[in-house]
Amino acid sequence: MQMKKRIVIIDYGLGNLRSVLRGLERAGAAPAITADPGVIAAADGIVLPGVGAFREGMEMLGGLKETVLSAANDTPLLGICLGMQMLMDRSEEHGTHPGLGLVPGDVKRFLPAAGEKVPHMGWNTIHIDHETPLFDGLREEEYVYFVHSYYAAAAPEHTLASTTYIHPFASAVGNGLTYGVQFHPEKSGAVGLRILENFIDLVC
Repeated sequence: MQMKKRIVIIDYGLGNLRSVLRGLERAGAAPAITADPGVIAAADGIVLPGVGAFREGMEMLGGLKETVLSAANDTPLLGICLGMQMLMDRSEEHGTHPGLGLVPGDVKRFLPAAGEKVPHMGWNTIHIDHETPLFDGLREEEYVYFVHSYYAAAAPEHTLASTTYIHPFASAVGNGLTYGVQFHPEKSGAVGLRILENFIDLVC
């Protein structure tokens, strides 16, 4: 019997850990929630979730930052929502704060626009800009679920998918084995489940 792949969800005190755990279980993984650097370093795949403010997220990640940066050299990593934003170089949320620098780009706030509310909340379309194993089996445009007030401005070569709300932004990013999605795959029905399954398939 083939062993399920060991996917760890990093517990740094912010995030919808249980819903991500259940999503990965439905996708066929054997996920675990942990803050143990040794367990993270030994994982087959890593998920960095997050809900909240960028600075707080980076501060609470604390000593696990170096563990994540080291593991990302040869382990597939998926950032979700705030976790995706933390992959970027920096954020302007409540001042300028450095991120993990795994994906080039900045995190910026949506500017107010007539008839549009911030945060961007609810179902919206992603347009797939680059072929990537993370989106295998999906159509060029799919609906997924968002909740965020800040967005990633990434270079075209690192923008795997884009979405328009007030203006276009990177709704999925990638750099090597590191991936990030601004939306919540665990709340995005069959499309989100397929993305989680694809991430698991990336894991050796």
